[in-house]
Amino acid sequence: MTLVLALAAGAGAVVGLALGALGGGGSVLAVPALVYVLGLTPAAAATASLLIVLGTSATALYGHARDGQVRWRTGALFAAAGVLPAAAGGLLSARLPEPLLTLGFAVVAAVAAVRMVRRAPAGEGERRVRRSGPAVAGAGAGLGAVTGVLGVGGGFLTVPALVQVVGLRMRPAVGTGLLVVAVNALVALLARAGAAGSAVPVDWAVVAPFAGAAVLAAWDGRRLASRVPADTLRRAFGFVLLGTAAAMLADLAV
Repeated sequence: MTLVLALAAGAGAVVGLALGALGGGGSVLAVPALVYVLGLTPAAAATASLLIVLGTSATALYGHARDGQVRWRTGALFAAAGVLPAAAGGLLSARLPEPLLTLGFAVVAAVAAVRMVRRAPAGEGERRVRRSGPAVAGAGAGLGAVTGVLGVGGGFLTVPALVQVVGLRMRPAVGTGLLVVAVNALVALLARAGAAGSAVPVDWAVVAPFAGAAVLAAWDGRRLASRVPADTLRRAFGFVLLGTAAAMLADLAV
């Protein structure tokens, strides 16, 4: 039991740092940790990840909001587009075979890792673009679907979308992305809980210390983001995630 607590707390700290510093990337690290380190099934890990990400993103959101780095109206509109897809994805996830869930997650994790590792173009955070309403709604809907099916908050995709599609600068995009992540995670959780006969039990002995460490580390992640270049943080987490995705794909091939 002591080892489980230590492993859960350690993994939770990494997840919290990622969410607090980058506004995303936490859940794509949480699910592999829950499966391969703490022994949960992919379905149980997806549900546990949503609980962890909801609590951690809400905590980090409060800190960013105090700094004035959350665009509430933009985040609400973006998140609203993902509500129905997140709910549908949450219902669908309980009916998919676990190897398919693992494969889907590994692919999404690999995409996220490549985005994190790739150096951002100069001035990316300063561009002021405005795209059409349908483009914004489409991005929000796609992220909601990913959240519902795979149990990931989608922050690693939300922040770039808020910069490139909506036109926010990087710091407000991180803060606003946390709002989107929290809403999508809550909707997906409610959908899973409401799916008759398909609800996955939660192992609170694992989830509680994991979530507690993640919440505490999210505050450190926000402070870290103000002291370390965003590109350095993103690439560091990206290399960790790339190795995780490769390990998951290798495990499926065995």
